[in-house]
Amino acid sequence: MLDDYQGALEEFDKVDILENNNAITLKTHENVKGSSNDYQRALEKVDKVDILQPNNAFILRTRAKVKKMLDEYQRALEDLHKGDVLQPSNATTLKICGDVKKMLHDYQGGLEDLDKCSWKGQKDVG
Repeated sequence: MLDDYQGALEEFDKVDILENNNAITLKTHENVKGSSNDYQRALEKVDKVDILQPNNAFILRTRAKVKKMLDEYQRALEDLHKGDVLQPSNATTLKICGDVKKMLHDYQGGLEDLDKCSWKGQKDVG
């Protein structure tokens, strides 16, 4: 795979102009931003997607992962808890929540979430 993130970002900027506020384009743009370690701009893109598609557990999980990369652990947990209300006991949400809790030194809470995730048979959820 070629790692031409800058070229991909330039193409997404063009699409953004043509299809302003297209949720799929913004989500994909966020993926490229995250892959290029531009987490702040990735967060800006996923925030726009959240406005276009509110109350979407997948978008909330995605935003939580970006916030985790920005060391915004409490804000990540807020999104994960909102996502859990919308889609209870989702293995991916539990895994991310467990990882974030470990970063906050809540090892017991983190292990409980990771155990729930493992119990669901989803050990390699990302």
